[in-house]
Amino acid sequence: MLLQAEHLYRYYGKHCAVNDVSFTLTRGEVLGFLGPNGAGKTTTMQMLCGVLAPSAGQIKINGIDLLAQPVTAKRYLGYLPDTPPLYRELTVDEFLTYSAQLHGVTKKDTHHAVKQAQERCGLTAVSKRLIANLSKGFQQRVGIAQAILHYPEVIVLDEPTVGLDPLQISEIRALIRELGRDHGVILSTHRLSEVQESCSHVQIIHQGQLILNETIVALKLMMDTGIVQITTRLAPNISQLSALAGVNSIEKISENCIRIHYSVANNPTQRLTETIIAAGWELQELAPVKKSMEAVFISLIRDNES
Repeated sequence: MLLQAEHLYRYYGKHCAVNDVSFTLTRGEVLGFLGPNGAGKTTTMQMLCGVLAPSAGQIKINGIDLLAQPVTAKRYLGYLPDTPPLYRELTVDEFLTYSAQLHGVTKKDTHHAVKQAQERCGLTAVSKRLIANLSKGFQQRVGIAQAILHYPEVIVLDEPTVGLDPLQISEIRALIRELGRDHGVILSTHRLSEVQESCSHVQIIHQGQLILNETIVALKLMMDTGIVQITTRLAPNISQLSALAGVNSIEKISENCIRIHYSVANNPTQRLTETIIAAGWELQELAPVKKSMEAVFISLIRDNES
């Protein structure tokens, strides 16, 4: 187990920002950490990185207690804040060499560590250039390189694709997936599509509590079923369709178009088709609707608030 967070609490006065949060991270996992503004996501990330002490609970990095042995535990941690900590007046080589010294890499190992981090992050061709003259995408790559050059067990990336263009986003996502093969990665992001593209697991925090801890495969099962959109020439009788077995609710899109939310275990599609034809409403379209990650996220938040 690369990271263990057990029963984390964080209070600001009487306000509980993080309320009994527990989870683990193993090698080969890329964990997407999501939450609306004010949910406790940033506070949790700061505790995991040793920037903020929890009011209660325990954090272990590679089996070492972060509170009891912070210097030792942080040797196994690489961190990229949402604003990369770059010295823009230095070249890529100079900055990464300096960062290696800060991470405690020995002098004889520094050259190899810097070279390897540059190769992994696609920085070899720009190693002699000033950071100030690099594009935003390359600067993000430099930020990731400084987080991984001491080959940490756990890598924490906070909003690594903010402000990037679509090509740069695609390249950074590919890099994150590659890092996930050899490390444990926590990816904090507001981009729900990023979780789908880069992560193997996802957690959602709301009002200081974890309300979802799932694999991406399980989450996709939640997203890929459960809604069908129907269009008819004549307006259907919604009450009559609502009475059919398996129909949970009906959302009226227009006079002749509805979306039916149904039980996956009792798919009513055939019953719906037969009823519409028998009633003479003239079926024009019947199409499944895939739930977006955004829809699942909003649904979970609303269910937690109700």
